[in-house]
Amino acid sequence: MSIFSEYLPEPVFLHETTSTNSYLDELCNNSSVEELTSVYTDFQTAGRGQRGNSWESEDGANLLFSFVLYPDFLEARKQFYLSQITALALQEVLSQYTDGIRIKWPNDIYWKDKKICGTLIENDLTGIHISRSISGTGVNLNQERFISDAPNPVSLFQITGQRYDRKEILHQLMERVAHYYTLLKNGETELIASRYQDVLYRKEGFYPYTDKDGSFRARICGIEPSGALILEDESGKRREYMFKEVSFEL
Repeated sequence: MSIFSEYLPEPVFLHETTSTNSYLDELCNNSSVEELTSVYTDFQTAGRGQRGNSWESEDGANLLFSFVLYPDFLEARKQFYLSQITALALQEVLSQYTDGIRIKWPNDIYWKDKKICGTLIENDLTGIHISRSISGTGVNLNQERFISDAPNPVSLFQITGQRYDRKEILHQLMERVAHYYTLLKNGETELIASRYQDVLYRKEGFYPYTDKDGSFRARICGIEPSGALILEDESGKRREYMFKEVSFEL
């Protein structure tokens, strides 16, 4: 009997695809796909990340998956909540296996100063609301070594020395996504936002950042509902940044 029975749709497994986001997008365009349907694969030939980056993943080693939501109750200006619930699900599941898992704004997952997960969310709008949201994530699970020029990847295997069942981890993740999505539907946005801020990477203390004007040191003051990162630099000046306007110096 499938662990996905009853309340979560059985995931679609592909040996190989261009990207799970692209596959799920096409599937949704051509058929009726149940909410919380997930797709995972052994290998992506064109896996995508933020800023057009690719995602290095050894064939069959890691969890590469996407899932679909239809959050037509959510205004586009509040789309950051979708990023938060995905990141929280990832942080909570991976924290079962090791300490030090944090969310690096906006939605990367870090272990200490190394990246273990990356997520790309693609939303379709109808008017001012989000009609469909496809979230795609690469989780470094069982990869033993990384050979690309990515600056700081790490896998759960490298951290713990253990190997993991990808479908079991996917099931755990989708359970947490479903939990947080229910909270979102019920208007529990303050709870989602506070939990997100509780597990932020570098949430306390001053650290180096870079923006268009150069390097500076600052601390995180909070996250706006829009997703904007609020920093306070060492002179006490408040700085607000949207995605891609500031980067963490590692």
